Amino acid sequence: MRQTAIPFHFLRGGSSRGAYFHRDDLPAQRHVLAKVLTAAFGSGHMLNIDGIGGGASVTTKAAILSPSAEPDIDVDYFFAQVSVEERLVDFKPTCGNILAGVGPAAIEMGIVPVADGETRVRIRAVNTGARVDAVVQTPCGAVRYDGDTSIDGVPGTAAPVRLHFMNIVGDITGALLPTGQAREEIDGIEVTCIDVAMPLCVARAEDFGLTGRETAEELDANHAFYERMEPIRLEAERRMGIGDSPTSVTPKFAVVSAAAGEGDFTARYFTPFHCHPSLAVTGAQCLAACALTPGSVADGLVAAESSPADVVIEHPMGAISVHMEFKRRGSSLDIHSAGLVRTARLIARGELFVPGSVWSSSYQAIKK
Repeated sequence: MRQTAIPFHFLRGGSSRGAYFHRDDLPAQRHVLAKVLTAAFGSGHMLNIDGIGGGASVTTKAAILSPSAEPDIDVDYFFAQVSVEERLVDFKPTCGNILAGVGPAAIEMGIVPVADGETRVRIRAVNTGARVDAVVQTPCGAVRYDGDTSIDGVPGTAAPVRLHFMNIVGDITGALLPTGQAREEIDGIEVTCIDVAMPLCVARAEDFGLTGRETAEELDANHAFYERMEPIRLEAERRMGIGDSPTSVTPKFAVVSAAAGEGDFTARYFTPFHCHPSLAVTGAQCLAACALTPGSVADGLVAAESSPADVVIEHPMGAISVHMEFKRRGSSLDIHSAGLVRTARLIARGELFVPGSVWSSSYQAIKK
C-alpha cells in the first residue's frame, strides 16, 4: 500500500499531548490539511485505533509551526483541534497547553536558534493573534526536559516552561464582553460570555444542580447536564458573534463554584463535549479574568482587588495558578497580561504515515 511520510515531533505540552509539524511538510489547502490530520490521528473511532490519537480531546491536538515573517516574532503557531469520534478538525481555537511545547519543538526543529542557559521564544498564536513569550531551559545549548517543576494533571516533574501571554482580550470577538453585558440570562441560566485567550460561556455550578466538585467522569456520565448545557452554549456562540455551528468547539463552557481547598474558586471546564480532565491554559486565563470582572457570574470568588494577582483555580486533578496583571476602571476591567508556568516533554520524533489516497507528495510517498 502506498503511503505518504510526514516528519513530526510528538510532545506533551502541559496537560495535553499532540503532534508538532513544520508548515512546509503539510499541504497548504485547508480542506486537504484537515483530511491529513484526521487520518494521522485516527479520527472516527473512540480509541483512534488507526492513528496516533489517544481517544480523548487532550490527545488529539496538532501544532503547525513556521518561521514568522514579523520582525518581533520568532515562530507562528497554528493550532488544530482534531475530533476523536468524528472526522472533523476545528481551526478556530488555540491551545495553551500545547503552546507549552511550541518553544521546545521550534528549537528542536531548528526554527529558533538555541541559546546557552535559557532561550526566549517569541510566539504568535495564528488562530487568535495572541502574542506569547516562552522561556525554555536550554543548558549547554540543548532543550532540557527533566527538572523539579510539577503541574497538576501530569505525573512526575520536569523542567519549567514560563509562558507570558499578551494581547489576549477579545482575540476572537474583539471585546472582553462581546455581548456588552457582564451577566445575562440564557434559557433560565445566568451566564457570562467572555473572551480572554479563549471565548467562554461561564455559569454557576449550583444553577445546574451541581456542587462544582464532581469528577470529570461523573460529569461525563451526567447526560442531563450536557442536554441542558449545549443549547445554552450554542446560543452564547450566536450572541458572541462567533458563528452558528453545532460542530465548533468555541465557545467553550465552564461552571464555577466556591473553592473546596486553598484555591480561590473551583471550575469544571468542558471541551465542550467532555469535561476536561484538568483545565486548559487558555480556559484558566479566561476564568481568572471572569472572576476579576465586576458583575460577572464569578464576581466575588476572588478576593484580589489590586494588580498583579495570582488567581488559583481548582480543577478535577488539582489546581492551576494564573498571574494576572490588570487595572479596574469602575465597572470595567483592563487586562494587560497573564502568566503561567507549564512543562513539556519530547516523547518521539520521526515520520508518521497517512494513506496516499488522502494526500500524496512526490518527495514523501513511499512503498509500505
